Amino acid sequence: MSESTPLRASRRAFLGLAGGAAALAAVSATPTRAERIKTGARIVILGAGAAGAALSNRLVTRLDGAQITLIDGRPEHWYQPGFTLIAAGLKPAGYSVSGTGDWLPKDATLIAEYAAEIDPEGNRVITASGQVVPYDFLVVATGLTLDWAAIDGFSLDMVGDNGIGAVYAGPDYAARTWAAMDRFTDTGGQALFTRPATEMKCAGAPLKYTFLTDDYARRKGNRGKVEITYAANNKALFGVPIVSEKVRMLFADRGVAVVHDHVMKAIDPGRKLATFTTPDGDKELPFDFINVIPPQRAPDVIRNSPLPWADKWTDQGWVEADMKTLRHPRFANVFALGDVAGVPKGKTAASVKWQVPVVEDHLVAQIEGKDGTATYDGYTSCPLITRVGRAMLVEFDYNNNLVPSFPGIIAPLEELWISWLMKEVALKPTYNAMLRGKA
Repeated sequence: MSESTPLRASRRAFLGLAGGAAALAAVSATPTRAERIKTGARIVILGAGAAGAALSNRLVTRLDGAQITLIDGRPEHWYQPGFTLIAAGLKPAGYSVSGTGDWLPKDATLIAEYAAEIDPEGNRVITASGQVVPYDFLVVATGLTLDWAAIDGFSLDMVGDNGIGAVYAGPDYAARTWAAMDRFTDTGGQALFTRPATEMKCAGAPLKYTFLTDDYARRKGNRGKVEITYAANNKALFGVPIVSEKVRMLFADRGVAVVHDHVMKAIDPGRKLATFTTPDGDKELPFDFINVIPPQRAPDVIRNSPLPWADKWTDQGWVEADMKTLRHPRFANVFALGDVAGVPKGKTAASVKWQVPVVEDHLVAQIEGKDGTATYDGYTSCPLITRVGRAMLVEFDYNNNLVPSFPGIIAPLEELWISWLMKEVALKPTYNAMLRGKA
């Protein structure tokens, strides 16, 4: 069968978009060597993940003589946008795994342990071994902590057995989740999907995996044997109203039942019951397959420091930060990046891509005795998979405005093959370029 003209056109458009984005990143992302600023500034970056790696690579290009130190005890770098693909059986666990040091510039120093204490009044960080690391500037990019202990009766060794999945837990656990979901869509039963009441990374991930489970059951001819329930933590399905309504319509079309104001608090794997807090008291829902997502919080080292907000997110501990500059309002030499930043949006890798240049701009300007001009508008992107081979490329800002990167080419609320390719093919090379400071 010959390929249709629209399909050929969409492929050409995709290749053109990918090539254009790569060329733009190579040309514009990194200043020339002539612009390097001489400084002896001591810059400490807590966290060597996506945000820490990207910023350190950009700073070594901008600054001549700066002492850039990253503090992070995790030896592996995880490409977290790949977890859903692993949990869908489309990629192996190793797809998301590389070495933390693989992405860091040679001119930066990595202290391969975790921070134990942050002293912003004394401008120093103390590591787990007791090493004191002074700084002139501190960038907090630790990521967040998955609070598995908040789900009573749950432990990670359950994942993969008795229909229990946990996509967020890591590459190996995502692979175990796929094995459990694959068995479930063979045999049928009740699937249960949840999300926590806290802020969370990639809030579209619980929806993606609901759609993927539905799709696999259909592909196997077993959808009639499967019931799917999505337990929403509040009265919406997504934080952007127009996207929430679109998901509601898709769920209704595909027979996904929704219960609102349900927050998971416990699991009984033997009885195959999950317990939820609701406005009407605790309720139990049955499952034969479940994707457990725990509350998500700042790491203890952040929560126990003076850095979090004092009047909001008090149970979560996100770093207080100006929503436009990402600078701490009480400690002018401290910035927040990525998941740990206490701003209304921005817990995705795509957000990091747009946050890093803002922090770079203001930090370098401060070194020069100037004022930075860059601002972060809350840009967040979610390639919302709705079935294998189709996705909606949802991009939005602080005001919940849709801000498509390719207007007229990729419609944000349509299930498109090209949007799927952006997730499955183009996103990882773009992510890797970001880590190198090139995008």
